[in-house]
Amino acid sequence: MEFDGGMDALPDGVVQHILSQLSSARDVAACAAVARCWRGCVPYLPSLYFPRGAFDAALGGAAAAADDAIGRMVAAAERLEELVIYCPFSASLLPGWVAARAATLRVLELRVDSAAADKSGHLDCIGAAAGLEEIRLWGLTMSRPLAWGRMERIRVLEVVGATLGEAAVNGAVAACPNLTDLALLGCDCAGEAVVSLPLLERCRLDFVGGGNCSLRLAAPCVESLEVQGFSWISLQGGDRLKHLTISKNTGTVYHVEMGKLPELDQLSLRGVQWSWGAISSVLQCASEVKHLVMKVEFCGDFDTLQPFPEIDLAQFFNSHPKLCKFEIHGAMFAALCHKNSLKNLDSRFVIPCLEQVLVTVRSPLNAEQKLSTLESLVRHSVRLRRMIIRISQMKNCHEAADDFFEEICKFTYMNSDRVCIE
Repeated sequence: MEFDGGMDALPDGVVQHILSQLSSARDVAACAAVARCWRGCVPYLPSLYFPRGAFDAALGGAAAAADDAIGRMVAAAERLEELVIYCPFSASLLPGWVAARAATLRVLELRVDSAAADKSGHLDCIGAAAGLEEIRLWGLTMSRPLAWGRMERIRVLEVVGATLGEAAVNGAVAACPNLTDLALLGCDCAGEAVVSLPLLERCRLDFVGGGNCSLRLAAPCVESLEVQGFSWISLQGGDRLKHLTISKNTGTVYHVEMGKLPELDQLSLRGVQWSWGAISSVLQCASEVKHLVMKVEFCGDFDTLQPFPEIDLAQFFNSHPKLCKFEIHGAMFAALCHKNSLKNLDSRFVIPCLEQVLVTVRSPLNAEQKLSTLESLVRHSVRLRRMIIRISQMKNCHEAADDFFEEICKFTYMNSDRVCIE
């Protein structure tokens, strides 16, 4: 069957449907320039996307060209549901654009760093679009709560690379009581974040800066939680939690309070310094965990960095019987490697579910105990398939480093079917 004529031969309704799938402002403008009849596709566009740099080559300035193009297209797109603006724009015009499409708008994504110094509160206009379901904001500065009212229909709220005041964070979260997804990423904020969301399922909070922040989270439906930058953490409602990551790149994690986590599959603890009370509290609550990542450098409740206390290997694995994958950083591995722990092992001890182990060895000190611990993990793990020993970061200044490395090589050779060196 032959078909000639291209798009000119298609019915108008089909052409409009095809063109309505466009979203990039560049593509829409290009199509409008090809044929006058194609300009009629704009009212049917459900989505408009203005990429960063889209108007850099415009005569008269990028911001002025962007303001004109965005205003014309938003005014013409009568069925607009999604508006994404990454290019610089004048914040003072935003209220008019939002008001024009307040009845249809469902998704709004704005990069507002170009208007970060604007103190006139033009983002308050977002509250006029009562039907919004997703909001994503990049690069804003917000010291006070936005006057949105209650946005009952919003399910997704993301704020990235922002400078936020404590009241602004808590106010924005409180304005969206039915969130299922919350992400505050790379945000410079201090003080206490209070999040109480009964429908929240996925939460990512990444706070940067040198201050000590605290988090109070009440989310009975949360399934995935990633928090970074908090020194004090309180979680209410972890019955459905499957993935938990707690990290702090600078400073100390002093306190973590939560209940039992019966559904937890993956737990990751990372940071320079944690108090041992915080670590042990999380490990006790995560007795059902299947994948554990321990990458904490030091313990200690104050500025003094301290090593981990001794951990009984048998007691640890008996307390986490479902552990299937274990990633151990140097400090945690060193804590498991002591004579008293190895003395408690006998032929009846079994690690029932462990299949994969990644061990990072940072120091050749206590080489005999460390090698014995590696041998014990292989001997007692009845389902072990792979052990990876990472020694690329091992300090080589100690005279015993070469001897220790040689012993690890022998151990790897003797168990080559399951053990390898990275």
